[in-house]
Amino acid sequence: MSALPAKPGLRHIVSEWISNNHQLSATAQHERYVSNGIRQEGRSLRNETNCKTTWDESDTSRRLSDRVWDVARWKEALETCAQRVDEEMEALTLSKEQTEQALAATAVPLEVGSECLTLRDGRRGYELATDPVDEQLKKEVELIERVQQVQQQHIDKAFEQLCVLQEARHQLTADLQNKMDALGIDMSCLSLTIKSPQISLKTNPTRIPSGSSTPEEWVQFSQYNVARAQEAMQVSQQMREDMSLTRAQLQNELDIQRRATDFALRKRNHQEEQARDELEWQIRNTEDEMAEMESDIHGLDADLQAKTASLKLAHTRLENRTNRPGMDLCRDEVQHGLVNEVQQLEATITALKQKLSEAQHSLQKMKLHHSRMLQDLSRKQEALSLEQRSMNTRTRLTSPSCSEKTPVLLVPLTNSSGRRNLQLLAQ
Repeated sequence: MSALPAKPGLRHIVSEWISNNHQLSATAQHERYVSNGIRQEGRSLRNETNCKTTWDESDTSRRLSDRVWDVARWKEALETCAQRVDEEMEALTLSKEQTEQALAATAVPLEVGSECLTLRDGRRGYELATDPVDEQLKKEVELIERVQQVQQQHIDKAFEQLCVLQEARHQLTADLQNKMDALGIDMSCLSLTIKSPQISLKTNPTRIPSGSSTPEEWVQFSQYNVARAQEAMQVSQQMREDMSLTRAQLQNELDIQRRATDFALRKRNHQEEQARDELEWQIRNTEDEMAEMESDIHGLDADLQAKTASLKLAHTRLENRTNRPGMDLCRDEVQHGLVNEVQQLEATITALKQKLSEAQHSLQKMKLHHSRMLQDLSRKQEALSLEQRSMNTRTRLTSPSCSEKTPVLLVPLTNSSGRRNLQLLAQ
């Protein structure tokens, strides 16, 4: 019988086999122990991470809710401030329009004052005097020009302030739009859950976007916009008060000056009427005196002619008696009487001629003065006519079309988007 061939490979002894079995058992037990520890740690980690994740999600939702409340609060504050800015812009625009109407209303008084000055410059002679009416009219024109300058300055300032308010409102609108967009985004984030279909992993979501701000900067930005708008509104309110007060003061000054000018014009018109009546009375008396003087001159001339005839008679008698012959050429009583008569007649004729010359000279002076009075009367009547035209012209200042105030039309302002009210929707 042949021997069995030996099997290839390493043979182990029983002790090695037993040792291997113990090692396998020990290793299995160790691995199970390690696995059990890992499982316990995994379960603990799962519980811990689940709690942490749930807490973080809850905390994030709470923070989002708080943030939504903060943004909503600032949104309401910005909306309220923007609404107040709109109201202030409307009020300032209304005040500006009232000032513009007051400025336009000064055009007629200025035209009337200038026209009255031009009319009164048409006076001639001594009637062209610098009287109180001229002084009051010039004061009135200067006052109106000053009023126009002050009102134009207020209008320009109001326009500039409207631009400031518009800029502040634009900043509020832009900030409000950003708040509404951010509010929409945060509310959308707040509504998301792990079951929402639109969630997904993003690339580098923890990055800090460019242009990010800190919470302090975020609050300061809105506070600055609101403070800037409030400051602009305070300036606008003060400006409206100043414009209203200035309009009232200037209108009072214009009314006082208008009454003073009207009084001076009426007084001057009365004085000119008195002067005209006085001059007409003087002219009538002068004409009566001239008529009487002409009658007396005719009487003096007639007496002079009569006395000349008597003198001729006396001269003829004396001359004829010189032809008496011889002793009959006697200087008798007749001769003495004729000589005395001639002397008396010559003295009378001389006196009559002198008085006639004086009367004629006086008549000539009265005629010359009468002509001057007629010329002055014509100028007085012309000046009085100009005064009446000036008074008629000034009736335009008290006519119903000028005295009644035109109702102010409220013109609503529109914002930069063309809408009356602030209505911004989150996109």
